[in-house]
Amino acid sequence: MVVISKMSRKKNTLWAVLFLGPALFLLVVYLLYPSIHTIIISFMDQRSQNWVGIQNYIYAFTSKTMLSAFRNNLLWVIFFTLGTVGLGLILAVLVDRVKYEKFSKTVIFMPMAISFVGAGVIWKFVYDYKPLGVNQIGLLNQIVVLFGGEPKAWLIQGPWLNNFALIFVGIWIWTGFCMFILSAAYKGIPEELLDAGRVDGANEWQVFVNIILPYMKSTIGVVATTMVVNVLKIFDIVYVMTNGNYGTEVIANRMYKEMFQYRNYGRASAIAVVLFLLIVPVIIMNLRRMKGEKS
Repeated sequence: MVVISKMSRKKNTLWAVLFLGPALFLLVVYLLYPSIHTIIISFMDQRSQNWVGIQNYIYAFTSKTMLSAFRNNLLWVIFFTLGTVGLGLILAVLVDRVKYEKFSKTVIFMPMAISFVGAGVIWKFVYDYKPLGVNQIGLLNQIVVLFGGEPKAWLIQGPWLNNFALIFVGIWIWTGFCMFILSAAYKGIPEELLDAGRVDGANEWQVFVNIILPYMKSTIGVVATTMVVNVLKIFDIVYVMTNGNYGTEVIANRMYKEMFQYRNYGRASAIAVVLFLLIVPVIIMNLRRMKGEKS
């Protein structure tokens, strides 16, 4: 019996190695090693030849450009997350009540089928600006002129108007995703629970606040943290539409510039590490919340 037990253990170990080995190898080669290498380079100079200590991190936290990027990323985190999750929740509840629910959801979700680069190009044309008296090719300025207003350089007037113009593009893309996830959670609410609230005299707003929101709290939390992680890494929209000019710089775009335009590998690696450290607390909070729900 002891011999059979040992053979069974060896067999199980062999199967575990066969199944987990390739995945662990890929994780080490394509995730763990590059991460460690990036951290090491972040303490070196522009060409990764000499050790400079925390000089690159001092730049990341004190330079005017990076402080502007941190501010803009904070704007993205707050308004993008509120916009996508808030609109997604409202649409999930409202679309559930319309006759053509599937068609409505398809239309709202459609921007997700467009690449972020494609969406940036589309909205760059929508925001296009021509001086007053010249035919406007930008849809938004054409509408403004049609109603007697003056065209605005939406992507140049910063650092607030253009940042919110870019954030709106992100909301336009991601709202459909949030709506679909939240709609699934909304459909999971027992109909008897909603009817009981209405029978007890609650109006639709009270039903929404006191029944729907508490029941969907965990799903809203997951969607919100997903949006925060996504928006901390925002790059495509900013790169295509403004390339970080006019006060729209964000952390990921600055990292790209330092790496591929200025060839400063030390600064680029330091910014990458900072971006990673900003994302880690959000992931940890999400994991703790999920453990709390299971317990």
